[in-house]
Amino acid sequence: MADQHAEDMTWIRVADVTDVPEGRVKTVTAGTKSLCLVHFEGQYAAMDNHCPHQGGPLGEGSIESGVDGQCWVRCPWHGWDFDPLTGKPPGGHEDTGQDMFDVEAREDGIYVAVPAEPPHVRTVTDVMAETMVNWGVKRVFGMVGHSNLGLADALRLREVAGDMHFIGIRHEGAASFACSGYAKLTGRPAACMTIAGPGATNLMTGLYDAKVDRAPVLALTGQVDVQVFGPGAFQEVDLASAFQPVSQFSQTVLHTSKHAELMSLACKNALVNRDVAHLIFPDDVQTLPAADGAAAGKPAGRMGRPAIAPDPQSLDEAVERIRAAKRPIVIVGYGARESMQAIAEFGTRLKAPILTTFKGKGQLPDDHPLAAGVLGRSGTPVASWFMNECDLIVALGSSFSNHTGIERSKPIVQIDFDPMHLGKFHAVDIPVWGEIGRTLALLMDALPANTGSVDQRAEVAERWAIWREEKHSRLADDRGRGLNSVSVFDAMTALVPDDAVIAVDVGNNAYSFGRYFECSRQSVLMSGYLGSIGFAFPAAIGAWAATQDFDDQKGRKVISVSGDGGFAQYMGEFTTAVKYGMNITHFLLNNSELGKISKEQRAGEWPVWQTDLRNPSFAAYARLCGGHGHRVSEVGELRDAMATALAYDGPSLVEIMCDVDLV
Repeated sequence: MADQHAEDMTWIRVADVTDVPEGRVKTVTAGTKSLCLVHFEGQYAAMDNHCPHQGGPLGEGSIESGVDGQCWVRCPWHGWDFDPLTGKPPGGHEDTGQDMFDVEAREDGIYVAVPAEPPHVRTVTDVMAETMVNWGVKRVFGMVGHSNLGLADALRLREVAGDMHFIGIRHEGAASFACSGYAKLTGRPAACMTIAGPGATNLMTGLYDAKVDRAPVLALTGQVDVQVFGPGAFQEVDLASAFQPVSQFSQTVLHTSKHAELMSLACKNALVNRDVAHLIFPDDVQTLPAADGAAAGKPAGRMGRPAIAPDPQSLDEAVERIRAAKRPIVIVGYGARESMQAIAEFGTRLKAPILTTFKGKGQLPDDHPLAAGVLGRSGTPVASWFMNECDLIVALGSSFSNHTGIERSKPIVQIDFDPMHLGKFHAVDIPVWGEIGRTLALLMDALPANTGSVDQRAEVAERWAIWREEKHSRLADDRGRGLNSVSVFDAMTALVPDDAVIAVDVGNNAYSFGRYFECSRQSVLMSGYLGSIGFAFPAAIGAWAATQDFDDQKGRKVISVSGDGGFAQYMGEFTTAVKYGMNITHFLLNNSELGKISKEQRAGEWPVWQTDLRNPSFAAYARLCGGHGHRVSEVGELRDAMATALAYDGPSLVEIMCDVDLV
């Protein structure tokens, strides 16, 4: 660098004078330039840090003496040597060796002169990141690594511009679960980014959760260079084949790809199909210069309105069956979440109880005059009583899972926007394909003001009174082995803000939440059809991000609920929440057991085996991470501990010592 003009160079402080002892080397950074800083024979020198062999970091090497007595900076990877002060290799060839940079040892540190940063050259991944922004992608969760650095820099530039935000996670599985939680709450996609190989494969569980629950997610994975596809390069995995089952759309980004169009198709597939879209980024493609004037993709003119109207004959048959019913009920699933106002009006016209699936919990407040709570294994006797007494089921956006247990012998009118969900597990009397809000509007127009059905509102109030009395009686249950679950969710019902977002894990905690917690206007997120342990806390991270990204979500308190087994799956992400100042409160029901599995073993008349857990103090762990943690062992402490955690400005955890059998 000796021939560089002084005015073209920038002096940058890279180290303290004590950082590099005599006879040692150290990797330092000047701007974005990586250098090997040398202290040898009382002099300082700085050379390019990358060995010309395979890019090994010279600053992680050492100064060693050769057999000829000459001292060399030796590359730690393969032993290539360079003169400590000139950067020349053995033999002293004038035209080879490392680039050298001027160094000055000043009173306040070591300074190196490097060329001014060249202007950024727009790359194909810049174009693709800009396209993501245009399609409304505001958040990326992931881990930066060696095979996604070009893509990461494109995302960094979008963050610098204020168009997008990145959250660095501790495990890639948490990134995909966070995306799933974000999408379930908002209906909008977030992206997860990983390196090739194990980083990509770690995404799978969270992506399958998003897929089966119809949540739009964008997965961006690094990959080895195109020219080494096939022979088995380091961390090479056939990602196209690996992601084929989990993604609706999966493509490799190549040198010759239409890059903006490829990203537009990925975003469109995620949104329209409510599914996973996946793009593979080979390392050498990520930094290719974009063509002059390359335009980012946009959604304008590429998305139709989803207001599908049903076939008139199907509509007429549904109207006729509903008019004839005396005790109809409405069962609402997760697929109907965007049409709840229309559903409430429809139920009121029919004077019919409105039940929800577990995935639909919270979509209708439990204090609504027609709300009958959750049906099924995680449900209440209120809902099951009305299903038993009904003479017609109108099912809206429900998949008829075994967990819900909709009685197939009852007459059923099923309405769904996805024709594959109609009669999915068994035939129904009248399947109606249509967007639920649009279909209900047409039904309301066709039905008389009074359909002649029984007004069941008084019965709804009566059944709730019976169930609440039963719940109240269970509050006193105490075997001296921890709190009962009724107490936990009774306290949550009293303290959780009406507009909170609650991410729920799987296991006994989820069953008890479904039975005992009474929703007002809260949004509930869960791993519905995959039923994955560990979902809750990463999903809460995604939900928190959504409260920062969308005006209609701002200010909402984010809460997660899990057992000890579930939280331990991704407990490292508590440090992520601390790092980004996430206002998340986690309620952890600790029974030192995989309690739900123990119950299943007993029910199947097997011995209880390998379900006990050895746990740390999770409350102490939360404090060690920099958040708030409190352990509750007595029911009298519960409400104060919950209230304090909910008021804490940052990540908080309440560890509640629970009786595994009082659920």
